[in-house]
Amino acid sequence: MTGWRAGIAATCLVLALWQVVIWSTGVARFILPPPALAVQTIWESRALLAEHAVITMAEVLIGLALGAALGFISAISLVAWPTARALVRPILVFSQAVPVFALAPLLTLWLGFGLWSKITMALIIIYFPVTSSFFDALMRTNRDWIGLAKVMGASPARIMWHIRVPAALPGFASGLRLAAVYAPIGAIIGEWVGASKGLGYLMLLANGRAKTDLMFAALIVLAVLTILLHTAVNKVCEKTLDRPEGS
Repeated sequence: MTGWRAGIAATCLVLALWQVVIWSTGVARFILPPPALAVQTIWESRALLAEHAVITMAEVLIGLALGAALGFISAISLVAWPTARALVRPILVFSQAVPVFALAPLLTLWLGFGLWSKITMALIIIYFPVTSSFFDALMRTNRDWIGLAKVMGASPARIMWHIRVPAALPGFASGLRLAAVYAPIGAIIGEWVGASKGLGYLMLLANGRAKTDLMFAALIVLAVLTILLHTAVNKVCEKTLDRPEGS
């Protein structure tokens, strides 16, 4: 089954299960609206949803780009300098022990209610997966290639950029695929803590006004945008970073 057919089948299955739950439980609409009502709300509120979706996607894309760049540089630095690796890697691991939800209020306090607190939140949540995936791939470079390069007199910098990095690009691609899924989580958490625009803000606003259909509409739009982002990143990785060696 091709990717788009599998996606359509999965969507139909989710919608069917959603409707079955409503039929079987008799849950009230203000608690769980039927799929048809959520879809209708998406259409009727398309301008409102689009306005907030643009803000959220701007936060996600900027955070993704900055997080990927920082992760790329960090992984190379950790491989190149063993002292930095010994000092920084434990800090990276420790940083993952701090719940990201706990950081959102601090970032809002320090950076305000604008875009940058949400961008920073998205950056933080994707930085570790990108750095970790790329670092592991760099460390697994074929030792025979490195040994041959040293025998031929290659400098550490040339070994890094001409052997290690090209061989580790599929690992970097794996980190980017994870980042494409995690980045919207960071942006939404930031919007929940403090924002005046964005899909996360719209979901809270709709929930406070008991507009459950609008809340589900925003959630569906967010899910669709996340899937599209992951698909786009995956396509780019397949064409640029996952190429076989020597292609």
